[in-house]
Amino acid sequence: MFSSTVVTDWSQQADALRSGTYGVIEVRDERLVGIRIRPFARRASRIEACLWGRLAHRLREGNHCWLYYRQPRRCRGFLVLDYVISARHTTLATARGALVLLEEIARLKGSDALLCDVATARISQRLLSRWGWVPHASRRWHRNYIKRFYGRYPDRDPLIDVLLASDRSRSCAAQLALCR
Repeated sequence: MFSSTVVTDWSQQADALRSGTYGVIEVRDERLVGIRIRPFARRASRIEACLWGRLAHRLREGNHCWLYYRQPRRCRGFLVLDYVISARHTTLATARGALVLLEEIARLKGSDALLCDVATARISQRLLSRWGWVPHASRRWHRNYIKRFYGRYPDRDPLIDVLLASDRSRSCAAQLALCR
């Protein structure tokens, strides 16, 4: 009934990324598998994020990360990071790669900022601030963060080239890119 578009070639399918309002970024072994542009958002409740997230993380094997995002209808200048699912052996480079791809989508769309509500205590404020996220609109039981651009995007991350590369011999470069 409703179909989704899978973007695998960043340069050829840039228009699909630009026009899509909901999507899933899938990264496996520090490589982009694809970005699925969806007709509807995937919204998770806090209970689902805590319970199902832990169970899915424990049961899924491999170095795999899915990042769900959306562009709200009322605030077209923002992208919201809704939900992240990772497998048990997901490396920091794979998770960071999914975030870097989200930043590139924000650059492509001309978004003003990225927003997220961090539900797990395993993601520290120190890590988020290291990657450019700052606390925003704090509320009880919520850890809201924002990464602002407002037309001034950071330099293109070298990790993007590793994520989009077709050969598997450059995986150690992704680990080195995390050291900065």
